[in-house]
Amino acid sequence: MTAQYRYQLGTKTYQFYSLKEVMAKASPLRSGDQLAGVCAQSAEERVVAQMVLANLPLKVFLNEALVPYEHDEITRLIIDSHDANAFSDIAHLTVGDFRNWLLQESTTYVELTRVSRGITPEMAAAVSKIMRNQDLILVAKKCQVISAFRNTIGLAGRLSTRLQPNHPTDDMNGIAASIFDGLMYGNGDAVIGINPATDNVTQAIKLMKLMDDVIQHYEIPTQSCVLTHVTNTIECIEKGAPVDLVFQSIGGTEATNQGFGVNINVLSEAYEAALSLKRGTVGDNVMYFETGQGSALSANGHHDMDQQTCEVRTYALARHFKPLLVNTVVGFIGPEYLFNGKQIIRAGLEDHFCGKLLGLPMGCDICYTNHAYADQNDMDNLLTLLGVAECSFIMGIPGSDDIMLNYQTTSFHDALYARQVLGLKPAPEFETWLKEMQIASNSGNELLSDTLSPHFQTPLGLIQEAK
Repeated sequence: MTAQYRYQLGTKTYQFYSLKEVMAKASPLRSGDQLAGVCAQSAEERVVAQMVLANLPLKVFLNEALVPYEHDEITRLIIDSHDANAFSDIAHLTVGDFRNWLLQESTTYVELTRVSRGITPEMAAAVSKIMRNQDLILVAKKCQVISAFRNTIGLAGRLSTRLQPNHPTDDMNGIAASIFDGLMYGNGDAVIGINPATDNVTQAIKLMKLMDDVIQHYEIPTQSCVLTHVTNTIECIEKGAPVDLVFQSIGGTEATNQGFGVNINVLSEAYEAALSLKRGTVGDNVMYFETGQGSALSANGHHDMDQQTCEVRTYALARHFKPLLVNTVVGFIGPEYLFNGKQIIRAGLEDHFCGKLLGLPMGCDICYTNHAYADQNDMDNLLTLLGVAECSFIMGIPGSDDIMLNYQTTSFHDALYARQVLGLKPAPEFETWLKEMQIASNSGNELLSDTLSPHFQTPLGLIQEAK
């Protein structure tokens, strides 16, 4: 095989046999790429690959598919949906020039929005590989991606949260208590979203009705979602269930999505079904996608690509369906893919940057498993960095410990910390509701009220009497 890319460093010539290899070896070190055998063999080789990548014209990515067009529907979607007019402003740039253009003070959200549909996932992944953490934060903060259903997510100076009231036995009282707890801490404007312990249509409908009853009774400007398989949600819609958002985990290759039991046609069916319900009040973004570096490798669908490039290709699929929410569950799969806190932090910043650059309402489940070499201080660091980068939303879970999924993430208190230290607010409609319900004060300082809202004292009293 002839090397397509070469770089001379002193007396040594480095050779790379494909664009895919350059991308993989330019990627910052992570355990998943080591497991796949695609990473650079030394720090020097990694830097050389980054230098080769920096000198490549962006147009290369339109001419050399990392996964063949005829073998992968995600590649076909990327190529067929590419906006040549949007690309024209940056078509003359190399990857290194593109980085410089993104970082220029004169490049604002206006310019970034204009070129977004012309940027392929591979271009976004490539430029992220030659950027420092501060570069990823700065550009992501400049991107503005707004989505809406019953409230508006992604506005500047806002940080939303998914209230995640999971329960190991789907106990309705336990779930209701967690919902109440989260609302009292000002959480839940992105979505009230439950991972069901028993994943079937009957149970999903019970959970949907519980959340819908709460939302309707208290007139909460938010949306609900049961994170069941998309085919279950389609059946729930057919049975007349109160479905707000359609959820699905997705990946960046056709083979990965086969492992999830989905394809573009199935997602399209669900998208159209959810739109037909017309349950949104201020917008019609009805999809919620979750992603994560390493999923393609674990599904044996990575085609020898590095895991970060696979992840960013996922965003092309998400973008196709105009979602309300997308989040990378960054440390959830485990240390086999992201070994320690440093790798998790870097991956979270990469994913957030690439998602927003491609025009997605990007959030992050700032998390780790108990066998990873990470702790809550690492998560505090990533939370703060993503808050500065104006991440659309994070997770809110009682005590930051998901007792159903058995992993560590961010708590209701963590969201309050980020809002307080960075001067961020919840979605505007939800902020107004918090003040009307006397959960938050009307003093202008966005603090929670010192006493329990009178709107919730009576139902709590009834619960106490029943005990």
